[in-house]
Amino acid sequence: MATTIRDVAAQAGVSIMTVSRVMNGERHVSAAARERVLKAVEALDYRPNIFARGLPGNRSFLICLLVPEVIPGYVAEFQLGAIGRCRASGYHLVAQPYDSRQPRFAEAVEDAIAALRPDGFIVTPPISDDLGVLDVLEASNTPYVRLSPGLSAERGASISIDEIAAAQAMTELLIETGHRRIGFVRGHPDHVAASWRFDGYRRALEAHGIAFDEALVAQGDFDFSGGEACGAQLLSAPARPTAIFASNDDTALGVMAAANRLGLRVPQDVSVAGFDDSELALRAWPPLTTVRQPIREMAAAAAEMLINAGAETEQRRSDFEIVRRESVAPPP
Repeated sequence: MATTIRDVAAQAGVSIMTVSRVMNGERHVSAAARERVLKAVEALDYRPNIFARGLPGNRSFLICLLVPEVIPGYVAEFQLGAIGRCRASGYHLVAQPYDSRQPRFAEAVEDAIAALRPDGFIVTPPISDDLGVLDVLEASNTPYVRLSPGLSAERGASISIDEIAAAQAMTELLIETGHRRIGFVRGHPDHVAASWRFDGYRRALEAHGIAFDEALVAQGDFDFSGGEACGAQLLSAPARPTAIFASNDDTALGVMAAANRLGLRVPQDVSVAGFDDSELALRAWPPLTTVRQPIREMAAAAAEMLINAGAETEQRRSDFEIVRRESVAPPP
């Protein structure tokens, strides 16, 4: 197997970032550390990534997008938006998958910085709230844009929508349609957006004098299988909800599948709503009522912020839209 920068760091007894600085001729490295790195490079016959280091102007014209290994529907849309903006400026987008359960993901990000030398990172949830990853990015002076950050929101550039207001507006649509027993499927507990959307749901109930009922809430995982399990749980209850608001579109499609398995029709027997307005929302049958995030526009804006490198701490807020389709109707 080819020698990696991690092998050199281990041999020299230094960090990966120190090896990267030595290989790129940067300062702020002690003479002793530099000598150990160079000896390790020679001993291991290490060959750095010439493509990433050899471009003029110290730029790689690469932007790295950190995406979850289990990709929700919205991420594909996000990638397309970012790719379009990158291509227009002669950049390339590199997708770096991550497992949020991996305890040392910050080290994987450090490896990516050293190997690719990208001009910036677009960081999606929940890794956008991993402060260890932000520490690595800032220590290497690598620009980044966070999508929908919840922790230390003032840290670095970001782009988001008002998740609480959006979820409240969707719940109010269901209330205005006549529903009072409204179920809710929560998203992955590690995502701050899951809490925000649940808060919006509860605020709408409170604003309309509807008592919150814990029995109408199920814990999902932002994926289809979780939505299917939660849908079966809620719709098998003796007093089932007349409508279910799922935390994202993938979950909502799982709820619709559960309803079908139970012999219930959408929306005649139960209304279903989602969040994101991914491409699958329009292709579902019936087409899904959902909250539309301008996902492609948000991705293009994030890429633009990195390409222009002029807004290191800018926090942009995008608008959302409630899209009503055939999956919502008055209760039976």
